[in-house]
Amino acid sequence: MNRIATDGLRLAVAASFALLAFGCDAASSVKIYTKDAAPPTPKVEDLALTDTIICHGITWKLSEKARVGQFVNGDYYVVGPVTVSEIAPAPEGGRNQSVLNLPVNTAGASPFDDRVTGGRGKNGQPLRAKLPVSMKPGDALISSISVEPRSLPDFLRPPDKNISPVGSVSVLTCLAEPVPPDAFRPSYCDRGQKIYLARNLRRELLPKLSRDGVRMKYDFGDLSLDMFVKAYERPWLDVCFFNFDAAAMYQPQYARELGRAAGMSTLLLMLDFKPAEKESLLIGVVQRGIDLWGIARAGYSGWQAHGGHGSGRKLPIVFAGIMLGDEDMQTPTKKYPKLLFGEDMQTIFAKGWTGAKAVYAGHVGVKGEKDWGPYEHLPPAQWPGSLGENYRRCCTSLAWVGQALALRILHAEKLWDHDAFFVYVDRWMTEDDTEHVAEIKKAKGWDYSADYTRGRQCWDPFVEDMWAKYRNKLPAAPDGHKTPPAEETWK
Repeated sequence: MNRIATDGLRLAVAASFALLAFGCDAASSVKIYTKDAAPPTPKVEDLALTDTIICHGITWKLSEKARVGQFVNGDYYVVGPVTVSEIAPAPEGGRNQSVLNLPVNTAGASPFDDRVTGGRGKNGQPLRAKLPVSMKPGDALISSISVEPRSLPDFLRPPDKNISPVGSVSVLTCLAEPVPPDAFRPSYCDRGQKIYLARNLRRELLPKLSRDGVRMKYDFGDLSLDMFVKAYERPWLDVCFFNFDAAAMYQPQYARELGRAAGMSTLLLMLDFKPAEKESLLIGVVQRGIDLWGIARAGYSGWQAHGGHGSGRKLPIVFAGIMLGDEDMQTPTKKYPKLLFGEDMQTIFAKGWTGAKAVYAGHVGVKGEKDWGPYEHLPPAQWPGSLGENYRRCCTSLAWVGQALALRILHAEKLWDHDAFFVYVDRWMTEDDTEHVAEIKKAKGWDYSADYTRGRQCWDPFVEDMWAKYRNKLPAAPDGHKTPPAEETWK
């Protein structure tokens, strides 16, 4: 490792790369990069010279020493071309696999562990990288650590065990030249390697809402900035539908929890914590959005409605776009009209049997057949089955509230570009379903009277309190102009 430093910049760079011996998670103090305090781009000779890179338990051994830099989120890049000669834990027996340039269309399979099938698709073996791995600028190598399925508590749902055999992943990116230390890692599916800079984050758009009277609790314990910082400091995998290869050490396996995570983490950034306290989480949430946006830009069809499985991806993209001032990213469905998101597919404007004008569109949305499609426009006696109503009450509506509230606080409804979502969430949180539950039971015998199946609630106490306190008392938009959705009420 090159520890020679002849000026302040080299001293700072060399000091930061002392962390290579310990890995990405040995982070130094939080820095807030701004346009007024923009860091210089290092020269290639200022970067550490090493043949060993360690990141969150993954070790990449290079055939020759190369110049190595670090993105603002802690991930590493190497100035290439280079050759990775060894990886530890070693890929063996279908475990601990690596992928060079993960494609977005994997037919529902995953190459990271041969136990990732879920009864669907192949095990992705042709996608696995074989050592030695030659990398050139534009490449991204994702390496994984395998675990036993159902051996780890699921994030945000600890009584459940995560079914994924993939425990953690790390990304090594190959660049043509150094980038400044406030550069975000380009999305692991972005071969064009679009670079965003933390100095451009529009932190002034984040309000500083009071925490008074707000329970800092999620469904199973105390809620904190740090729990989400740790969850977002490593990459989340998101091209294997149903999340059969979710990184089980920190990534939820079910997208209902992805929606809860997106809502709560974004709302936390809008509270009156000190800027330095929020910066690491802001970096992590924006990096998540950049990764998802790169997946979309690479041609992925999106995260379609399928019960709760399609939730939680659109908000990180929109939020990252807002923070970075990227107009395409902040309006993803305008840039890519065919891009699918579960929240949008499952909420539509229609005359519902309860009198509501925003209804649940069914398990897979309007194109679903029988009880997989729309049903709320019919009286319960005519419902073809219980699938839609079951998932409306267990796995979607409760996880959308935090997302909708965060977007309203940011006055970003028009950027989201699907008014029915906001109107439906308002309905879920305000409609008294007492008589409706009784009518459903009378007509079909299905009992939704249990507390956990009822409307007017969120999954997490934190979101419930934030909704009660701020839904009807939104902070003023930075420019003084409120931009509500076209439809203000659900009736």
